[in-house]
Amino acid sequence: MATILIGIGGVGASCTPGDILKTMALGSCVAVVLLVPQTRCVGMVHVALPDSALDEKKKLLVPGHFADTGVPALYDEVCRVGGRVAMRDVYVKIAGGANVLGAASMFDIGRRNVLAVKKALWMMGSGPMAEHVEGNISRTVTISIDAGTVELSSPSKGVWIL
Repeated sequence: MATILIGIGGVGASCTPGDILKTMALGSCVAVVLLVPQTRCVGMVHVALPDSALDEKKKLLVPGHFADTGVPALYDEVCRVGGRVAMRDVYVKIAGGANVLGAASMFDIGRRNVLAVKKALWMMGSGPMAEHVEGNISRTVTISIDAGTVELSSPSKGVWIL
């Protein structure tokens, strides 16, 4: 039984009963969660930026940092840990993508991250079955392998299940 912390750009997966995956303080970043009902395997990536073309070196060293490389890296990790599974048999949930700089922000990284994650999922033949994205709140995402639930929490909103 372990808590696996997923930092910015991190990718993690587990099928071990009792394990918990957790990423904290998502602002403009997006957490992508893959749940495989058949094997009870769960994985998560903490995406910081939409496009790996921004930094070729980081793309190779930390593929989870970018939506276009992080989503496929997460799928590969889930398959490595729990066995090969078709993407159509995987439940996908996403959270984050807030506009932390305010409405006047011209960069809108949060929305761009959400769109890039959805595009990467679409390219793999999938999409989110549930999401809690955008807005202006920070979110922490916690996944229990045993319960198979994705719990979100925010200082301003409390705790809820996605």
